[in-house]
Amino acid sequence: MRHNTFSATSFFTLCAIVLTFSAGVVFAKVGVGMGAGEIRIDEPIKLGGIYEIPSVRIFNTGDETTTYGMGIAFHQDRHELRPGKEWFSFSPATFTLEPNESQEVTISMIVPLKGEPGDYFAFIESGPVPTNAPGTSVGVAVATKLYFTLVPANIFQAISYRVSSFFSAYAPWSWVGLGLILFILLVLIVRKFFSFNIAVRKN
Repeated sequence: MRHNTFSATSFFTLCAIVLTFSAGVVFAKVGVGMGAGEIRIDEPIKLGGIYEIPSVRIFNTGDETTTYGMGIAFHQDRHELRPGKEWFSFSPATFTLEPNESQEVTISMIVPLKGEPGDYFAFIESGPVPTNAPGTSVGVAVATKLYFTLVPANIFQAISYRVSSFFSAYAPWSWVGLGLILFILLVLIVRKFFSFNIAVRKN
């Protein structure tokens, strides 16, 4: 009889532990916030250009450590043109945050050399990256609106914009690289000319 009483007590204790653990898993909150309003780029965007879009800050508003990802999304009811998702790059593109932590994300947009001029719209979006952890929900996301206007340009103008924006976006290393290339070319030219002079004098 004493053995049965002990077993029942142990059983109910075990059930209470399992229920407590399960409740903690089931009610774990996964959340995300973004510290940015809508983004409107006032300057006309040029084909071939490289642009730095205003950065956004992502917050972990949940109560568990979560890995987030960045992306571009669209809405079917919008009448504006859609930029290609491949136009955009994020740094970092994925990151992990503890509860109440935040991460600033920088955004670059590289416009292709060919494209349709007009008004463009897209959502800059962030949300939890799906995991296999039990009890987590990844059906949450946050986004900010992005507006810009792409102006017409021919292929030669687009190439010119790409070159100029490349040196502007990656300065000073772009100029250092160009200087190094010019220096190497100068050395090769001088060596060739110097060797030619020596050959002439020997003859």
